[in-house]
Amino acid sequence: MMYRLVPLLFVVFCSAYCSVASADSRPNIVIIMADDLGYGDVSCYGATKIHTPNIDALAAEGMMFTDAHAAASVCSPSRYGLMTGRSPWRLHRKGNGYKLEPGRMTLASLASEHGYQSAAVGKWHLGYGRNWEAPLSPGPLEAGFNYHFGVPTNHNDKYRAFVRNHDFVGLKPGAKLEVVKGQQFPTGLLEPRVEDQVDTRLTSEAIGFIRRNAEQPFFLYFTPCAPHTHVTPAAPFRGTSQAGLLGDYVQELDHHVGEIVDVLDELKIADNTLLIFTSDNGNTPKDFKGTQNTILNLQVDSHDIREKFKTAKEDARKMGHYTNGDWHDGKGKPYEGGHRVPFIVRWPGEVTPDSMSNQLVILTDMMATMAEIFDATLPDVAGEDSFSILPAMTGAAPKGPVREIGFVQGDTKDDAIAIRADKWKLIESKGENGKKHELFDLTEDRGENNNLASQNPEVIERISAALAKARADGRTRPLP
Repeated sequence: MMYRLVPLLFVVFCSAYCSVASADSRPNIVIIMADDLGYGDVSCYGATKIHTPNIDALAAEGMMFTDAHAAASVCSPSRYGLMTGRSPWRLHRKGNGYKLEPGRMTLASLASEHGYQSAAVGKWHLGYGRNWEAPLSPGPLEAGFNYHFGVPTNHNDKYRAFVRNHDFVGLKPGAKLEVVKGQQFPTGLLEPRVEDQVDTRLTSEAIGFIRRNAEQPFFLYFTPCAPHTHVTPAAPFRGTSQAGLLGDYVQELDHHVGEIVDVLDELKIADNTLLIFTSDNGNTPKDFKGTQNTILNLQVDSHDIREKFKTAKEDARKMGHYTNGDWHDGKGKPYEGGHRVPFIVRWPGEVTPDSMSNQLVILTDMMATMAEIFDATLPDVAGEDSFSILPAMTGAAPKGPVREIGFVQGDTKDDAIAIRADKWKLIESKGENGKKHELFDLTEDRGENNNLASQNPEVIERISAALAKARADGRTRPLP
């Protein structure tokens, strides 16, 4: 009997061991999405007045994509597209305040289904329910995350508070947060956010999550606020760039990226971590006039920050820094400067170091990519506009394009869609007498200065037909 039992016990032990080993071999996934970081704000993408050695190191150790695009040219719909794998223009919403539909699959819920612990640390900007009162819900926890710490909408939002899970941080006992017109800080708030310490705090929270979950697969969605207005770099970074406060703020962002990488190295989990660095949209070439009367809550006053933050973007340009590189325009516009973003992937042993890809990528593609990593099949009602970029990342067959065409929400008025197809860029928008078309050949005209619509009616017809089909089908990802 014992003779027969030993092999049986061995099989049970081996089965359990193999299961644990299989779980442990699943990669950790870290997505770092900067806020309003332009294509030209990073030195490996061409910046000369700003130095980003930690982000550059990611590119040297992984793959840099040159034709990656946010799902929209502004923050909230862009984050909706990343989180759901669905193009935000399908919702036909105006403004910059998107929310997730109840029950819709997200990157976090997909990861949770495959045994991952997950956290959303940083800017959320996808809503916390209708009334913004505790408990703040639905929010990241209802979207599948296990932990959340962040800012509600933007670095310059009116709430001036952090959120942890379902509650504002720093409320007076028994009080609720109320925004009062003409009052600098909301009532009920004991500890307003300190503007020049926001990303330091967020990075600390992100590192804490990594440390707590280092021995199991985790998904970290880390969304620092830099370099979104207010441009308020921490004191040690002021004066360190050649692009004024904006450059200093980007260099602070780079420092925090380095801190994330360092803790992965320290915990010896970097080799089993897929790290993606990107931005939610392009930067704004001009400063936000509407927030310039804000009285900043700072830890340190130096380098005339209370005045210079008002002109940080314009000052950087005067110093020779072009926030979106040589791409046209910026945030909130359907031109390339509004939605072409840095996109870097590092995954030791899977992604070839110091490699580059010119594949067309939309940030909605993260859903299908994660599903392929998990060897999972997406439901038909999830990730409708998501294509896996895993073959492009790893150099695996097939070597054709990830996607033939890409659609980007171009503004906050539900007026414009930017469409990329090969060398062509078509912008379809609402004109006085129906649809208006602008067509550019990006191989010859990176600045989108020469509208070729009248000379190429067949191109417009072909691309417009693809958009019409995408609308009618309700998806671009083929059904299985």
